[in-house]
Amino acid sequence: MPARIRTLADRALPHGWADLLRQIVLFCGAYWLYRLVRGLVDGRLNDAYANAHHIVAFEQNLHAFFEPHVQAFAEAHHVLVDFASWAYVNSHFVITTLTLAWIYLRRNERFYFVRNMFMVSMGIALVLYFLFPTAPPRFLPDLGFRDSVADFTGVKPESGAENLLFNPYAAVPSMHVCFALMLAFPMARMVRRRWAAVLWRLYPLVITWVVLATANHWWTDAALGALTAAVSAGFAAGFFARVRPDAWAWDRATATAGA
Repeated sequence: MPARIRTLADRALPHGWADLLRQIVLFCGAYWLYRLVRGLVDGRLNDAYANAHHIVAFEQNLHAFFEPHVQAFAEAHHVLVDFASWAYVNSHFVITTLTLAWIYLRRNERFYFVRNMFMVSMGIALVLYFLFPTAPPRFLPDLGFRDSVADFTGVKPESGAENLLFNPYAAVPSMHVCFALMLAFPMARMVRRRWAAVLWRLYPLVITWVVLATANHWWTDAALGALTAAVSAGFAAGFFARVRPDAWAWDRATATAGA
């Protein structure tokens, strides 16, 4: 029976176990670096709060400090705030992981382009998290914000349980928005159903609303998350795809022919 299972698995995996393990190691390595930066930032709480107030001042100068109103509207409608909190907890890891797995197994020829985008974006984010640690809105109750995710899950920030998965001072850029964009545009091009493509195109807008409604990001963070996604896509297409067009280009056949 184990031999039969291995045979079925080998048939299901596009490039065998070794390639799958390589991809897992890459993403786990990126997460390990994330945890390392998390530890380095822990002692810079004053910087994180000061940077948050800088963002508030920036948005107020633009007359665009609307995050409290977004959260207030969501909290006035119980279903909305619960949906936003659930989506915040699940989208970043569950939806992202399942979608990447689907691309790897079902559209493997596109996976490596998407993977390279993720690697570049996480590298950019790690640098910014270290250089510009920023407290999220939920840590500033004096401005009218509440931690709706903590209320929804029952896990309070002071418990330390959230530190297993989240860096509480990694607000700039918003990787929820960045990841959503880097999945949505490729998926909209890959899915065969028009309704599915429409839903994927709406996905980044929903996630942007989610991070604001839960007071986990400023709109400035969301904008920088979108910029990070754009830079990562450009780097994946303009550098990696040219280095290995037969393996890392979005359209391998076209890239190879052009090379």
